Amino acid sequence: MSSTVTYSVSGMTCGHCEKSVNEEVSALPGVTEVSADAKAGTVTVSSATPLDEEQLRAAVDEAGYELTGRAA
Repeated sequence: MSSTVTYSVSGMTCGHCEKSVNEEVSALPGVTEVSADAKAGTVTVSSATPLDEEQLRAAVDEAGYELTGRAA
């Protein structure tokens, strides 16, 4: 069962930020699609199975930003 969830990310300001987050998150196991949006401050992640939020947080942190939780 695939899932798509949007999370809030703080610190992204430009296309380079989006690219960094996309690259790190897309490397996670099971991730099928990633779309970071600096203007909205979000990242939308589609995955084959539900993601481990701690792994996702670590990937966003590795890119240099902070995952602040699920977007409303």
